[in-house]
Amino acid sequence: MKIGFVGAGNMASALLNGMLSAGMTDVENVTISDADSAKLAVWKEKGVKVTSDNTEVEANSDLIVFAVKPNVIPGVLAQMKGNPDKIYISIAAGVSVGFLEEKLGSDKKIVRTMPNTPAMVSCGMTVISPNCNLSDEEREMVLRLFDSVGAAMILPEKELEIATAIHGSSPAYIYMMIDAMADAGVRYGLTKANAMKLAAKAVEGSAKMVLQTGIHPEQLKDQVCSPGGTTIAAVCELERTGFRASLQAAIDACVKRNEEMKQ
Repeated sequence: MKIGFVGAGNMASALLNGMLSAGMTDVENVTISDADSAKLAVWKEKGVKVTSDNTEVEANSDLIVFAVKPNVIPGVLAQMKGNPDKIYISIAAGVSVGFLEEKLGSDKKIVRTMPNTPAMVSCGMTVISPNCNLSDEEREMVLRLFDSVGAAMILPEKELEIATAIHGSSPAYIYMMIDAMADAGVRYGLTKANAMKLAAKAVEGSAKMVLQTGIHPEQLKDQVCSPGGTTIAAVCELERTGFRASLQAAIDACVKRNEEMKQ
């Protein structure tokens, strides 16, 4: 399959590296465009065809990924001819399937996606919302593409917008939590590097416990809390200071802002 990327930023690089590593395509079948010649030079050295012309990406590819910021999307779409035999994928936040269909044509194969930044280390989570023009085989193929950088799931577009607040933005919440835990460790005498590793590995291991055991997080939490112990004291303090409510309020704010940005 010939794959094209409009945009050569961090997310495009993460996705393309994952797809190449998984054998989804070969470098000679990839075309990538960007206004930044330095970014293109990196891919040119790897054997990827590079260009500053977005229309060349469309012409050379069976599947085109729009890996640009939401404010750039309208200009990029205006350059596309729109081919009903090609698949057009957007990873831009707030850009709806309807908007993409309006610009490219309602008969086109369009997929709205929202990956998250852990895709850069092949631990990403991507939510996918294809329109009705893709076949079952094409939907599965898109799913496999994003599985190559972690995991992916297909959801209705309405649910994608909610999921974005949980998986798309939540790495920022988690990073804040790791940093806060590490700072607490420093306050009690640990080096920042050691405290950071302890906190990050705890988050990594806890996530694996949820995913691999299938046990509800509430039960896993209870397993760590001994009666009258240190952990339950910490948990009670988190409850007292509104830890859960703060996270839920953050997600509410994210969903609201997504609605405001919607095109």
